[in-house]
Amino acid sequence: MSLWQVVYSEQATMNLRNIYEYIAYDLLVPETAKRQARRIMDAIEALNDMPERSPLYEKEPWRSRGLRKLIVDYYIAFYLPIEKSNQILITSIMYGGRNIEELI
Repeated sequence: MSLWQVVYSEQATMNLRNIYEYIAYDLLVPETAKRQARRIMDAIEALNDMPERSPLYEKEPWRSRGLRKLIVDYYIAFYLPIEKSNQILITSIMYGGRNIEELI
């Protein structure tokens, strides 16, 4: 069994930073922001041994492209397993209550 390497896109990195900043600075709970960001990153890192365990995103054209979604608390991390390079590309991370169709 080979482990996969998790790679964050620039968009996903910015999404995670924005989640942290919103909780820390707008909601004024920096410790909660740290814990939430850590939970998201830990769940993403756990994909490295079974990247296809999360379901495919239901809508086309993303489903046929292999886009998967990982739900962590109220957030969704979207990712693509890339078999050729044994990489998991995290494409975006967003709050699950948003209009996902508009943002993907």
